[in-house]
Amino acid sequence: MGAGKSTIGRQLARELKLKFVDTDREIEDRSGADIPWIFDMEGEAGFRKREANIVAELTELRDVVMATGGGAVETPENRQHLSARGTVIYLYATVDQQVERTSKDKNRPLLQNEDPRQVLEDLFDHRHPLYEEVADITVATGAQNPRTLAADIIKQIEALRSL
Repeated sequence: MGAGKSTIGRQLARELKLKFVDTDREIEDRSGADIPWIFDMEGEAGFRKREANIVAELTELRDVVMATGGGAVETPENRQHLSARGTVIYLYATVDQQVERTSKDKNRPLLQNEDPRQVLEDLFDHRHPLYEEVADITVATGAQNPRTLAADIIKQIEALRSL
């Protein structure tokens, strides 16, 4: 959460002249409900089921840049689809960066509690190895602007393809 998946994904899609798809937005558009409502009504398990269906479908597409929700890597099927069907970029952000970037965002159900920092630390500990498992490229999203990060990612993708 707060690594910049949507922002950098949009920039990357613009640079590569590809379509951008955000799985969270796709879930909201198709269900007619926002993610906090889905979490309230169906719980995290219900949301993850919707997410898995969207990831399975969207990873079949070609010539798209897709931003997944932060927890998409928790589902083994998602990890398999992502790594088998595309180039996976892990946008790495420290917990401090995540706290700063998400502190005012009320659209993140997992952070609506007494100690969002602890939640982010726990999520990082659990998800980081999963991101590393599927990532073809890892990019730290520190202080660089999205355009610079997108250019760096494109260079790394080109280097991967030339192997």
